[in-house]
Parts: sequence; C-alpha cells; structure tokens
Amino acid sequence: MIFRTTVVVLVHCLLTACSGGGSGAASSLNPISGPIAAVGNADVKLLFMGNSHTSVNDIPGTVATMVRAGKVGKTVVAVLAPGGQHLEERAGDAATLELLQNQRWNFVVLQAQDYSLSGAFFYPTTGAEKLVRLSRQAGALPVLFAEWPRVGILETQIIYSKYVSIAMKEPACVAPIPQAFDLALTRFPALRLHDPDGNHSAPAGAFLAALILYATITGNAPQNLPTLTIANVDADTQAKLRGIAAESLQSLSPRQWCSADPLLP
Repeated sequence: MIFRTTVVVLVHCLLTACSGGGSGAASSLNPISGPIAAVGNADVKLLFMGNSHTSVNDIPGTVATMVRAGKVGKTVVAVLAPGGQHLEERAGDAATLELLQNQRWNFVVLQAQDYSLSGAFFYPTTGAEKLVRLSRQAGALPVLFAEWPRVGILETQIIYSKYVSIAMKEPACVAPIPQAFDLALTRFPALRLHDPDGNHSAPAGAFLAALILYATITGNAPQNLPTLTIANVDADTQAKLRGIAAESLQSLSPRQWCSADPLLP
C-alpha cells in the first residue's frame, strides 16, 4: 500500500534530539513548504525517498537521532521527499527532482521498488537507477532501503535481489533489512516487528530498519549506540535489536555494492 502526502517536504528533528515516534503514519513529522535554509546549515544532510514503509513510525527521524548520537556534536537533518510513489514514478516527479538537485545531500536513501513475488511480472528498475545516478552526480552516496518481508511470506531474497540488481547497474549501498528481520524473528520470536496488517512496521521493526540504515550510512557499529528515547521501544528491546543488527551486518555487508565510501563530516 502506498502512503501519499500533499506536503511539499517533511523535515525531521532539525538540529535537536528527537524520537522515532509511535505507531501511525509519521505523526511526528513537521511539514514545511518552500526553501529550507536549515538543511544547508546542517553538518549531516539525509534525504529519504519512499512510501509508507519509510514514513510509518518515522524511520527518517529515528535514523537522524541515531546519527546524532553516533556523531556527537554534529547537527543532523533528515528530509522525506514529497509523495509516496514507487521509485519508477518518483524518478519523473518534478518536486522530488528539484529537492534532490537543489540541496547538497550527504546520503540519499531510496525505498519503494516494485517487485514480483511470483516472478510472473516484470517491473523495471530504470527509475531507481536514474535516482541513484542523480544522487551520485549531486555528490551524495545513495543507499537502497530493501524492505522487510511481510508476515508469513518468504520473500527476503526476492526483495534483496531486486535492490542488488539496481546497485549492480548503478553503484549504491544495499541495506540488508530483510535479513535482519528474519534473524530477529528467529532469535526472538515474541518480538513484534510488524504492524497488525502484516506489511508495515511496528515501532520495534522501524527501529531495527533504522539501525541497519544508520550503520550503512555512518560505518559505525550499531551495538555501540546508547539507549535512545524512542516511543514504544524499550531499553531491553533496543539492546536485542542492536545485537541483531550487528550480527546481520557481519554476515552481509551493506557497502559491498557502493563503489565508494565517503566519510560523514
């Protein structure tokens, strides 16, 4: 399901600490239209393009909180691009392209590539490849956000392979979020990582996805993060998920497809 929003741009947690928010569709986001001067003033600038899998439980804001904790003293801004299109549509969206090209980003996180579970349908990746290419041309490192599998559906490798196929054509990091979800549910079956719809994240699932993205972006070990103030994700759950993220990243490096490894300021 695609989450659509009419705001021009969503800015998360400018320059101050924030939490990842609770359940629901990005309730902690602050809609701002027009130019955003504070983006250019931040030390670390993150642009997210995605649908409801990115916005529910405010994954961009949680990643920004983690980067701020891991890069003490640095100001961090995370911006969610307008709309909730799949990447093939987004690559032709004027508002998205203007946002991408009119600011200098450190990282661009891309989510919402169509795929076929049965293999009976073909979904092109040309739009995603274009966005990866434009991100690099703008001086940012692109990060592909492979979504977690749905409850009861064996689709981890299908999802991950689709994103890897993009990175093989246009170099980008590929965050192994599907594998981290599988490992977490194997180790801790009682953890609730999914929303009751079986598709979107619960707060703990969003936190795990954010951990993988944080480590992909910074190169920092997720297990070294402190306990954060995140709604509906207690300290014990955070500790478990930090361990899961670290183990997942040891098994499958998110940087093997990047072709470049710029350091955050």
